[in-house]
Amino acid sequence: MKFQLVGFTIGILLATMGIAELIPAFIDWQNGHHNATVFFECSFVSLFFGGALILSNSAYKRVLDMRQAFLLTTLSWFAMSLIASFPLYLSDLDIDFTDAFFESLSGITTTGSTVLSGLDNMSHGILLWRSMIQWIGGIGIVAFAIIFLPFLRIGGMQLFQTESSDRSEKVMPRSRFLIISLLQVYCLLAILCAATYYLLGMSWFDALNHALTTIPTGGYSTHDASFGYFDSAPLQLAGALFMFLGGVPFVLYIKLLFQGKSTFFEDDQFKVFLGMMVAFTSLLTLWLWLNTDYSVGNSFRYAVFNIISVVTTTGFATTDYTLWGPFPIAFLFFLTYLGACAGSTTGGLKVMRITIVAKTVKKQLNTLLHPHGIFTVRYQGKPVEQSITIAVLSFLGLYVTSNVVLTILLSWTGLDFATAISGAATAIANVGPGIGNVIGPAGNFASLPDTAKWLLCAGMLIGRLEIMTVIVLFRHQFWYY
Repeated sequence: MKFQLVGFTIGILLATMGIAELIPAFIDWQNGHHNATVFFECSFVSLFFGGALILSNSAYKRVLDMRQAFLLTTLSWFAMSLIASFPLYLSDLDIDFTDAFFESLSGITTTGSTVLSGLDNMSHGILLWRSMIQWIGGIGIVAFAIIFLPFLRIGGMQLFQTESSDRSEKVMPRSRFLIISLLQVYCLLAILCAATYYLLGMSWFDALNHALTTIPTGGYSTHDASFGYFDSAPLQLAGALFMFLGGVPFVLYIKLLFQGKSTFFEDDQFKVFLGMMVAFTSLLTLWLWLNTDYSVGNSFRYAVFNIISVVTTTGFATTDYTLWGPFPIAFLFFLTYLGACAGSTTGGLKVMRITIVAKTVKKQLNTLLHPHGIFTVRYQGKPVEQSITIAVLSFLGLYVTSNVVLTILLSWTGLDFATAISGAATAIANVGPGIGNVIGPAGNFASLPDTAKWLLCAGMLIGRLEIMTVIVLFRHQFWYY
C-alpha cells in the first residue's frame, strides 16, 4: 500500500490545527496570560510537521482507494488528538500527558468526557481551545459520515448515499463541493446558536464556546456546572433545540439551503428521530411531574434538555439527574446507546441502523406467522439489500461486544460496575458523562487510573470511527492483500 496520500492529508490536518492554535494564543496574549507562549510554540511545531508532510508527499497522485481511506480515517483522528493535546499538557493546567491526551481525544471525537475541574477560573485560551477542537472534530465527523462511510460500506451506511458518494473504489472529486456546502451549513448553525445564546443572556465568550460545542454535539462547557450554570429556562430550551438540530442529517440542510427542497418529513430517519424525542420527553416529563416537586414546566424543561443531550450524545447537563431516582437513571442510561441520525455529528448506534434492525425483526416475526409469505425490509421506500441488513446486524453485534469487552477491562482496573459499564457506554457512544458518583453528571474522569483512561481513549476512538474502521486495520489481509 502506498502511504503518500495518507501523509499528505495528515499534513494538511496538522497545518490546519497549527493555524487554529493561533486563535487561543491571541486570546491569551491579549489577556496577558502566559499560556499564549505555549500556544504559539505548539502552533509552530504543528505547522512545521504539517508542512513537512505536505511537501514530502505533494507529488503523489491524489486518488484515494478503500484501504487508504480506512488507514487515513484512523490516523487522522489520532494525529489531530495528539497535536491538540500538547497545548493542554504544556499549559498551566498541571496535568500529565495521559490526562491531556484523554481531554483532547474526548474533544476531537466530540465525546465531552473531561478530566478537568476549575473551568470557571481557567484562561480563556484553554477554554476556547477545548471548544475549538470539538468544533473541528464535529465537521470532520459529518464529512466522514456523509462521504467516507457509504464509500467504506461500514455497518450498512451505504444506505446513506448522496450524489457525492460512490460505490466504486474511489471517492469522487465532487466530494470537495459537498465539504464546502457542509462547512457553510455548519458555520451558519454555529453563528445562529451563538447569537441566540448571547441574546438570551450568555456573555459573548460563553455564547461562542457553547455554540462551538452544541452544534458538534460535544458538550464541553466553560463552567464546572455545565449548562446548569445558566439557570435560565429560555437558554436551556434553546440549547435543547440546537442539540436537536445537531442530530439531524446535514444533507437535509444542504438540500434546503442550496436546492430549496424541504425533505425533512420525507426522511425516515428524521421522522423516527423526532418521534423518539417526543415520546421519550413526554414519558420523563410525566414521571418527574408525578414523582418530584417540579412543576409541569420545569419537568418538561429538565426532561427535554437531558433527553436530547443524551440521545444526541452531547453530554451537557442542567442538573445531576442521577439524584432523580432509579427509573430516570436506568432510562437515561439506556438512551446512551441510541444516538441520533446518520450524517449528523452524533455518536451511538444511529437511528438509521435502529430502524433497519426493527424492520428486520418485524419481517422475521411476520415470516414466523406466515411461512409462505414474502416480506421485504424497506428504507426510504426502497428495498434493503440483504448485504446491508447483514452489515447492520454485524455492526450491532460488534457494538454490543465492544461494550461488554470494555466494561470487563475497566472492571479489571478496579472500577466499580456502575462506573465501568457506564464508562464503556459513554465512551463508545461518545456521550460524555456516565452514571454513579465518580463519572456522573456531577463528576469527571480525573480520579480514574491511567490504565482506565487509555482504555476509554480506545473506546472513544473506535466508537467515533464506527468500530469496523479501526478493527479492520488489525487484520493481516489489510496490509498484505
